[in-house]
Amino acid sequence: MRAARIVNVNEPLQIQELQTPKPKGSQILIKVQSEGVCHSDVHVWEGYYEGIGGQPLKTTDRGVKYPLTPGHEIAGIVDSLGEQVKGFGKNEKVLVYPWIGEGMCPACRIGEENLCDKPRSLGIYNDGGYAEYVMVPDYKYLVKIGDDMDTDISAPLPCAGLTAYGAVKNANLKPDDNVVIVGTGGLGLMAIQLVRAVTAARIIAMDIDDKKLQVAKKEGADTVVNLKNEDYIKVVMELTDKLGVDAVIDFVNSTKSVEDYMQILRRRAKLVLVGLFGGELRFSLVSIPTRAYKIIGSYTGSLQDLIELVSLAKRGVVKPVVSNRFKLDQAGEALQMLKDGKIVGRGVINP
Repeated sequence: MRAARIVNVNEPLQIQELQTPKPKGSQILIKVQSEGVCHSDVHVWEGYYEGIGGQPLKTTDRGVKYPLTPGHEIAGIVDSLGEQVKGFGKNEKVLVYPWIGEGMCPACRIGEENLCDKPRSLGIYNDGGYAEYVMVPDYKYLVKIGDDMDTDISAPLPCAGLTAYGAVKNANLKPDDNVVIVGTGGLGLMAIQLVRAVTAARIIAMDIDDKKLQVAKKEGADTVVNLKNEDYIKVVMELTDKLGVDAVIDFVNSTKSVEDYMQILRRRAKLVLVGLFGGELRFSLVSIPTRAYKIIGSYTGSLQDLIELVSLAKRGVVKPVVSNRFKLDQAGEALQMLKDGKIVGRGVINP
């Protein structure tokens, strides 16, 4: 099988010919039809996240090993099955839940494998979906999507969709609330759809790209703000009678963004931090108890969350915005375009 692999960090991906694995026991081999391109893939490719004081936090220090086939937004069809697999048949269309844990830590025991102490996530700690085939270690990590769901549209659900869904859940919004959504790429657009459909809160979308903001408005944002051209603090305070917003969901999560957005939170507000841009945060500690802020780190979601999200997608409540499609040979180009901010919505690789 062919795979686009990171052999050395921050170097061009290499297309390699690998032996196609054969499933045993509860394993299932999936023929990849669609693979979403995620910012996490960019970080794994670059080999670091930005840490405190701008110092790099190396992916190898977090247990990532190279060479690696990246990719964790995987939609495809069942190719072959281990002898212990039940409930799945050849050629069934499925999504892969990639946030696999070691199974025995406290998080795994309550079904939150995405928060495992020793994660084994596909595309990060094990080979992922930038390939013609991917081995899934257990059939319990598959969700059937049916022939009526397009794999390109479905592929972003296990990460972009799931991360947005988890963030919106953590924000715990009510119909009369005001929420700021920072970043209107693939995750932000999914969050806008989810907030609109599930909570009916008023949405203020923020970005530095007018084209992305136009799409955000189309997807349901009530107000859009270009952070480069507008005094967003003044805009938000005018929209909220000078009280501030009930929640900020930050899909960028940089030093500047978080410090600035602390200024637009009303009392009791929640700051949901999702993005992996990196940096460090300084704020007045007195304001946390006196204004009863809640600062929440939100990371992907559980397998049950994905099942719920697929149900919403099947009913047309949410639909990922896929704007770019690539062949496997173009995987490096896809990562570079995403890094440069040239993809509106989500890019998908079709191996």
